[in-house]
Formats: sequence, C-alpha cells, structure tokens
Amino acid sequence: MAADMLTVGLSGTKVARGALEITANNIANASTEGYVRRSAVASEVSAASISMRPGDISLSGARISAIHRNADMFRQAEVRRTSSDSARAASELNGLENIESAVEGARVFDLLVGFEASLSELAADPTDPSLRAAVMSAASNMAGSFRIAHDSLDAAAKGLQFEANGEVEEVNIMTGELARINLRIGRTAEGTSERATLLDQRDGLLEKLSKKVDVQTTFNAIGQVEVRAGGASGELIVQGGSTFALGATTAADGTISFDVGGAAVTLGGGSLAGKALGLQAIADTRSSLDTLASGIMNTVNTAQGNGAALNGASGQPLFSGTGASDMRLAFTNGEGLATAPAGSPAGSTNAGNLTSLRSAMETNGHAQSVSNLVFSISAQVAGKKVTSEALDAISSSARIALDQQSGVDLDQEAANLMRFQQAFQASGRVMQVATEIFDTLLGIR
Repeated sequence: MAADMLTVGLSGTKVARGALEITANNIANASTEGYVRRSAVASEVSAASISMRPGDISLSGARISAIHRNADMFRQAEVRRTSSDSARAASELNGLENIESAVEGARVFDLLVGFEASLSELAADPTDPSLRAAVMSAASNMAGSFRIAHDSLDAAAKGLQFEANGEVEEVNIMTGELARINLRIGRTAEGTSERATLLDQRDGLLEKLSKKVDVQTTFNAIGQVEVRAGGASGELIVQGGSTFALGATTAADGTISFDVGGAAVTLGGGSLAGKALGLQAIADTRSSLDTLASGIMNTVNTAQGNGAALNGASGQPLFSGTGASDMRLAFTNGEGLATAPAGSPAGSTNAGNLTSLRSAMETNGHAQSVSNLVFSISAQVAGKKVTSEALDAISSSARIALDQQSGVDLDQEAANLMRFQQAFQASGRVMQVATEIFDTLLGIR
C-alpha cells in the first residue's frame, strides 16, 4: 500500500512539475509574436493488479500524456486572409501615391496653363521680343514638366520592381523554411513540446507568407502543410518537403507578372499583388501622359505649319519628340513663332494664326484633359486610402480575436502557478505520508 502511495505521489509531483514548466514557458513567451499558449494534458496510469486476478486494475498515478496547443485553425486562416488583403491595399496605395507625387510634383497642369497664358499675352503685341521669349520659356517649362513626370514615373516603377523582386526572393526563402519544418514535424512525436514549437514556427511563416501572396493551405493529420499561391486554384509552392519557386517577369511597359515553375499564377492578395497593381497604374498613367504630350505637340506644330514666322518664312514645328519622355523645343528663338497667317510679310502684326492656335488648344481641351488626369489620380489615392484603412482595421480585429483565443492570459497563468504548486506540495505530502506508514509498519514488533 505504502509503495503504491509512493508511486502515486511521485507521478503527481512529475505531472505538477511538468505543468509548472509549461506555465512558466507561457508566461515567458507572453509577448512573443506567434506564440500559442500550451497546457498539459494529464491522464491516469493504470496497470494489471499485482495479484494478477482477471479484471483487476491497479491505478499507479498520473502522467502528462500530451502538451495541448491552444490553436484555432479558423481564426488563423482569417488572420492570413485579412492580412493578405490589407497588405495588397497598402502596397497598391503606395504605388498610387508615387504616381500622384510624380504628376503633381512635375506641375504639368500649372505649366500647361502658364503656356496658354503666355500665348494670350503675346496676342496683345505679336512682334514684341520679350513676349515671344516668354512664350518660348513657358513652352520649354511645359515640355520639361512632361519629361520630369515621365522620369519620376519611371523611377517609381523601378522602385516597385526592385521591391517586388526582393519580396519574391523572400517568398522562396519562406517556402524553403516551411518545407524543412514539414520534414521536422514528420520526425517529432505528437503532443510534445518540440512539436508545439514547430507548429508555432509553421503558423508564423504562413502568416508572413500571406502578407506577400494570397495562400491556400491544406493540413494533413500530423500538421504538415501544403501551400498554394494565388488561392485555391493557384499553383503549389510547398508540398511536403518540396518547394516550387515563385518567379517574376517584368514586361516592356514595366508591369510585372508571376509564375511558379513556368506556370502563370495570378495573385489576388498580398503586397506582391498590390505592387503589380501599382505598376499597372504607373504604366497606364505613363501612357496617358504620352497621349497628352503628343496631342499638345500635334496641335501646336500643326498651327505652326499653317502660319508665318516673324521673318515671313513658313512656320516650323515648335516641339520635337513622340511623347512625354522626349518632348522638347525644336528651336529656341522666339522669332520662329508663327503668329501671322501663312504668306504674311516679315514683321506682320496680324495675330490670326496665333488666334487659331489658342482656339485649337481650347477646342482640344488639353488643359482639361491634364486636369482630369490629375483629379483621377487624386481620387484613386483618396479612395484607396479609405479601403486600406478599412482592411487594416479588419485585419487588426482578426488578429485581436486570435490573440484573445490563443494568446497567453497572465492572470490565468498566475492562477495556474498557484494551482500546480499546491498540487506539487500535495503530491509531496502523499509521499511523506507513505514513508511514515512504511516506517510505522517496519517498527511493529
């Protein structure tokens, strides 16, 4: 009897000590990102009776049969989904803000309006050298603003492309780590502290990965994960201990596309999807700027060709180039401005052709088109800010819900410390009583 009590008491101290270690580990990792609270699962230890009679069972105390990890797969999946959406919106917003900064910083609209104003001033005295010089200066500034805007957009695109390629490398590093964790999970016993640590690492990597790409996960019975990029119909990037590399290809217009092992994949979430959307917006804006610059050059050069310069010669194109990237003045002398109608003599004060140019500029609505482009960009930025803030709030709520469910509650852990310490002391007292009983029996004469 005393021996049985010693066994029971000893097993109780082992269980209490193990539970205390787990509780202490929870407290130590309360602020550790990605840590999931553990708890000890205790079970009775039973064996056949010493008397070996059929049906007799001898209870021999307790043992820690498993370490329970307080994880919620649904909440974890929700955190990954909302984090992916939030990262995509934030990344796309960054690209749109770069576009807004490029176009507004170049002052394309202001300098176009300034060019039209200089033409109006020249109409008062078409032969005035200073007014002609002012028109040339305004035209040069306007052309420069288009080039600056174009170059700024190119710089923004290169920045996004560099970041995207860097994130693709990060994704491939993370998938390699996930594959290694899968292999290690397969080699560890279920319900152990080592398995719980590996599962924490697995879930932490999945959350980080979801911020780069939208992932679809499938878990097997022992916790190994299979990962697809691009949603449920996407391509496998992790399967068991194998990985499939994500790749990125930059097109001639600066846009970026993704593939896995040569198979095209469309990302719907994560910062990489946002960067792809940002690069597409940059390409669209660059195309719009080229169209606007080309339209202005055509309008002015056509009017120049229909008029006569100050020296009576036929008007020559004022601008050279094919778009915003190479829009420049074809000549710098203000005398070359064809303000008079074709065939007019040198020094003509007839501003008929200048009037036609101003009318063509107004009819074609170049200034309004530039204004519409700037307004459209600003509206997209404002709208995406609202979306990004909303998605960020949703993501934060999902994270809070997960932390509340699987995180460490210090008050509860403090109570557990007292409970398991008392259990340890009680088991020690059982062993003490067993010893006293055994000594008493030995002392009987």
